Amino acid sequence: MLIDQAIGAEVHGEQGAGFARFDRFADPSVGYAMRDDVIGLVRAADGALADVEGALVVPEGQADFRAKAPEDRISKVFRLHRRPVFADFIRSPEVVQVLVADLGPDVDCFLSQFIFKNPGAWGQPWHQDSFYFHFEPARPIVGLWLAITAATLENGCLHVLPGSHREPIHEHVPDARPGANYGYVEIVDHDMRASTPVLMEPGDLLVFDSHLMHRSTDNLSDGARGAMVFHFCLPLVGSEPENLVNDRVPLLRGGEVVVAS
Repeated sequence: MLIDQAIGAEVHGEQGAGFARFDRFADPSVGYAMRDDVIGLVRAADGALADVEGALVVPEGQADFRAKAPEDRISKVFRLHRRPVFADFIRSPEVVQVLVADLGPDVDCFLSQFIFKNPGAWGQPWHQDSFYFHFEPARPIVGLWLAITAATLENGCLHVLPGSHREPIHEHVPDARPGANYGYVEIVDHDMRASTPVLMEPGDLLVFDSHLMHRSTDNLSDGARGAMVFHFCLPLVGSEPENLVNDRVPLLRGGEVVVAS
């Protein structure tokens, strides 16, 4: 699997850890174009929960964000992978190489989200992404996390637990913090002391298994920590439960890119 191999960029991650970081995977300008596109959606929504041009804009749940400018009070924007700058990225030869190596020749993109993580925003507790995914086949599912800005200890980078992708899906309890963001839950029945932070620069890419336990911490800096995340799976077998944020799009068939629609 390319999670454990280099693909023309320096790769970091222990063999069998369930994740790998690829340095300089994309030019930072790619991420900046994504950010500019999303900011336009956020301003159209005036920083409120809204469906704008098919994308779902979700503000921070914390009360002290409500008086800020639109892009300064947003948590995430979902359903972006049909938009040109995002569609072009996931169809690029570099991304296709990762997906074919990790998932095979037939791949769907079903989830995309731009994460703002503005100053003062809380982190997301320990979780496994597959807790949220309820379709067949349940595995394999791979996430791609593109750093738009630097991800540091101060601004709330991700922390991962190497090898935890071999775990089943653990019980997740609701995030008990008043004002916690939409959908936040937490794993409380596992020892996370062997976790490690994932420090990244703009254009770096994290590839990870959907069972990998991970979290982010609070943004204690004066700047936003931007990231763009996509999730990919095999073509659907059977029916799929309705979901507010998912949008399944065929991406690869027989190893060939499906034209964006």
